[in-house]
Amino acid sequence: MSTPITQEHAFELLRQMLRIRRFEEKCAELYSLGKIRGFLHLYIGEEAVAVGAMPCFGPEDAIVGTYREHGHALIRGTPMGPLMAELYGKANGCARGRGGSMHFFDAARRFYGGLAIVGGGLPVAVGLALAQKLTPFVSPLNKGKDKGEVTACFFGDGAVAEGEFHESLNLAALWKLPVLFLCENNLYAMGTALGRHQSQTDIARKADAYAISAEAVNGMDVLAVEAATRNAVDFVRAGNGPYLLEYRTYRFRAHSMYDAELYRTKDEVAQWKQRDPIALFQQQLRAEGSLTDAHLDSMETAIAAEIAGAVSFAENGLWEPLEDLAKDVYTPVISSQPSAINLKLIAEG
Repeated sequence: MSTPITQEHAFELLRQMLRIRRFEEKCAELYSLGKIRGFLHLYIGEEAVAVGAMPCFGPEDAIVGTYREHGHALIRGTPMGPLMAELYGKANGCARGRGGSMHFFDAARRFYGGLAIVGGGLPVAVGLALAQKLTPFVSPLNKGKDKGEVTACFFGDGAVAEGEFHESLNLAALWKLPVLFLCENNLYAMGTALGRHQSQTDIARKADAYAISAEAVNGMDVLAVEAATRNAVDFVRAGNGPYLLEYRTYRFRAHSMYDAELYRTKDEVAQWKQRDPIALFQQQLRAEGSLTDAHLDSMETAIAAEIAGAVSFAENGLWEPLEDLAKDVYTPVISSQPSAINLKLIAEG
């Protein structure tokens, strides 16, 4: 380990990575049983990023995720029950069952998605950061001083090919916005290898074009992710403008449950699994003598109980009433006739 940490903190990092892994393994099982439908993008292999990065943000900060956001929502604090119910499409889900896997949402925790569009979260994050700069949050615990809100924007390497990436970095730099651009580079934009869609595969270097500070970090090392993210958050929170972090990671499962995964070899996946962030962290803790089988069994038992409770919460949830299915989908037309004000405006040109 690069820096000493307490046993309590180390156990929490391990526990949270296991929570994500076991939750998603259960999701894959439920998907195969037909309980979960639609798209399902698993985060297995990338847990160190969410677990290392998310605790670096405070409750006043805004989080914008991608369609592979189960782990981020869990670590942000959204209870597992509403997340599982959302995957079921039940009305007791975190987005009332209307979002599903790709659209987790929790306004109370300032978790703004879950966005299915590749790169779609980037301009949203810039807008949130602009609002933070124009109307900063004032903490009553900080003697009325601006605490310095920030916005965290997660996106994958595939989003770097989108125009929104360049536009968002440019505006954030011009306006010196408090936004962290957090690229989870898992080497494949759906099924396209990084080298096949980017002439410059060092994503962190792309920040140079916009005079933005940047760093690349080993995304399979939870402690490295935590240290780099904390430094980046401190930099942005101090008013220095945006920052780009590239987490170099890898997903062990296919892009989605529908993916035939014909674009990479089993040998490549097996090699990356030797860098499993959970297994490596366990090895580190065991080597130090702080982790025992009893500790691990206790974690696994508690997580299994939490998952069982989440499944029960989803199974017992209600479907949205038929009469509400069109709610928030269509806006009723009050009158097809032009109003007097509109007629006046038309007459005046």
